[in-house]
Amino acid sequence: MIYGYARVSTDNQSRYGTSLDDQESVLRSNGAQQIFSDSYTGTKMHRPEFDKVVSMLRDGDTLIVTKLDRLGRSSEGIISLMKDLLARNITVKVLNMGTVENTPVGRMIVTFMAGFAEMERDLIVERTASGKAYKRATDPNWREGRPNLQYDETLFNELRIKVINGELSARSAAATLGVSKSKWYNIVKEKGQTA
Repeated sequence: MIYGYARVSTDNQSRYGTSLDDQESVLRSNGAQQIFSDSYTGTKMHRPEFDKVVSMLRDGDTLIVTKLDRLGRSSEGIISLMKDLLARNITVKVLNMGTVENTPVGRMIVTFMAGFAEMERDLIVERTASGKAYKRATDPNWREGRPNLQYDETLFNELRIKVINGELSARSAAATLGVSKSKWYNIVKEKGQTA
């Protein structure tokens, strides 16, 4: 059996052909018969769909990924995973590298590439922290995190009355306003109201 695995760190990741749809399309065109995918950080080696596909792999199966860093961003985790898969006679194809061979050279290449994947992740974290520090120092109005949500105050009041009167659920009101249910309750709380 030929399995494919795709991963993104965030649901809206779509640059450079790394969206789940892009990866799945490439995996299918390279023979993947069943594809598993996660929207999960690569720093964690245990991810729901990833754990599922690894547990399903049997002697003689193939696992395909578009890039080594789709398996993870921890060199220790990737090396450990590769040792396990190769020992179980699983063929691992990394499309931008080739087939990982259970030879000294093959294992060395994985070690180097896993190191680069981890370094790339560390550099992203470092650049993000540096960018935030710069914004804090140069922009007195800058706030970390998501910007404050803008919503229609009149619509909120109309919906709140309907919720109070039992004509509408909080979930439906939140959806109509375009916010999550928890955000709905936060807005209500901020205003010192009920509903």
